[in-house]
Order: sequence, then structure tokens, then C-alpha cells
Amino acid sequence: MEETLDTHEHAEQPVALGLLDRIAAGAVAIAGAALLGMVAVQALQVFARYVINDSPGWTEPVALILLNTAMSFGAAAGVHRGAHFGFFVLVHTASPPIKRVLLALSNSVIAIIGGALAVWGTQLLLDGIDIPMAGAPLPQSAVFAPMATGGALMALFALQRLFAVLVSPASARSE
Repeated sequence: MEETLDTHEHAEQPVALGLLDRIAAGAVAIAGAALLGMVAVQALQVFARYVINDSPGWTEPVALILLNTAMSFGAAAGVHRGAHFGFFVLVHTASPPIKRVLLALSNSVIAIIGGALAVWGTQLLLDGIDIPMAGAPLPQSAVFAPMATGGALMALFALQRLFAVLVSPASARSE
């Protein structure tokens, strides 16, 4: 059998995995919609500025929120699929016990970073909720909502992958 970095491929399929797969698919859909929305908002801004010579003030803050949404939810989906940044050559060449340690370490670091993004993003969101955003009828801190949500999803997906690494049988890891 060909080795894979998908740490939940050989593990028993828990009921929650189907739910996490659906959440990850939703995150991809949200990221894609945000990306398309950002393209539309930027196209409107360029048209309004260079053709009409009257660009609306709301386009820049809305584009920033959409950019943060696309990046945060896309990154969370990447964590779920194991398509995030990593040192995969090192993992592939390591012996099975070292491979398990490396995968556990990688997923632990991602979970910690995702948790930090979720906690600090939420704090930033709440700190600026009463301050109006210039150019858009939104709170100034609205740009931190996708970061907080995406961070929570990254932590959730990384913890699921960490659990899969820790409970996978030794024979599945060494195949």
C-alpha cells in the first residue's frame, strides 16, 4: 500500500468524521464564495473609480472582510485535508515511530496556532465591536470574525488529525 499523509485514512471512521468532512466542505464553499465576492467588489471599485469617477467608500472594507474570509476558511479546509505547509519529505523518509511523532507534533502546532487565532481574533472582534467602520455600516472589528472562526476550525481539524495519529494502530502506520 502506498504511504499517505492523510492521518485519518487508516483509522476507524468515527461518526464525527462525517460531520467534520461536511464542515470542511462548507468552509471551502464559504471561502470560494468570499473569493468570488471579493472579485466582484474589486471589479465594481475599479469600474466606479476609472469609468464613473466616483468610487463607493464601502468597497475597500468589504473586500478586506472577504479576503480574510477566503484566507481563513481556505486555510482551515487545507488543515482538514492535510494540504497545509509541512516538511513532507522528512515525514516520508522517517521510520514509522518517528513519522508518528512528526505528524503528532505538526498537528499539535497547528492546533495551538488555530486556537491562538480563535482566541485573539475573538478578543479583537469584541474590542472593536462598538467602533463603526469607515465607509461601511459594520463594526470596525468585523474583519476579525473570519480569523476567529477560521482559527477555531483549524484547531478543530488539527485536533481531529492529532487524535487519528495517536489512535492509529502500529500496523497501519508502518504499511
